[in-house]
Amino acid sequence: MTERPAVLDDTTMKFGLLMESAQAHQKLAEAHLERLRAHTQDLDGVVREEIRRTLVEELREVTAESNRAVHALRGMKRAAGLRGLILSAAAAALSTAVPVAIARWVLPSPEQVDALRARRDQLTANVSRLEQQGARIEWRRCGEAARLCVRVDRSAPVYGDKGDYYVVKGY
Repeated sequence: MTERPAVLDDTTMKFGLLMESAQAHQKLAEAHLERLRAHTQDLDGVVREEIRRTLVEELREVTAESNRAVHALRGMKRAAGLRGLILSAAAAALSTAVPVAIARWVLPSPEQVDALRARRDQLTANVSRLEQQGARIEWRRCGEAARLCVRVDRSAPVYGDKGDYYVVKGY
């Protein structure tokens, strides 16, 4: 019987050492887990900070790109306004130049107007002279033979050797 308790003692001893070793490993694992948890929390802060920094950097790039787009759009607005102004001025100049050119082409020059006035005055003088010399005579074609005839003033005296000349009406 003495041997058996020695075997138990040896087995118990091995079991005790095994338990002690397991407990040491458990404490070591818990220590590692605690350090891992602390490291994870630190890592969480680092990751959050990195995400925040990346987000801020990306937002700055988006802001810069937006500002460039705003400047480009403002430049396009100025260019479009200038282009519209130029086109409006060109349209106004063209709509003024075309009637002026047509008027210069169609209407007589001042020299031509002066020449036409002189001609009118000359023709007016000729018409006056003709009226005095018989141009107010009313001529017609009379009868079936369409002979030339004039209207005479029957209340005026007759002239000629045979009395065959009459005064024309209006003189």
